[in-house]
Amino acid sequence: MPTPLDKALNSKNLVLGFAGIVSAAAAWSIWGGDMFPAEPDPTGNPETWTIEELRRWLNSRGLLPSGKASREDLIERVKANLRSPPRS
Repeated sequence: MPTPLDKALNSKNLVLGFAGIVSAAAAWSIWGGDMFPAEPDPTGNPETWTIEELRRWLNSRGLLPSGKASREDLIERVKANLRSPPRS
């Protein structure tokens, strides 16, 4: 005579529940972390950075550079704010 434990182990719900848990764990591991991690701040002399690196450095500190700013303006602004820590 089957016991309640035998009936529970033969249940379709148990298999579907286990499959759901495995699927949720897989989805969490895929999408839970940084899918596209941010690039690190450029290092070295700002004079050698590209315009994109200058803009990224300023954006990470909340200094939002103008779209019309020249490379020289961006370099000057980076040098003026070089000691400020990045925003979290």
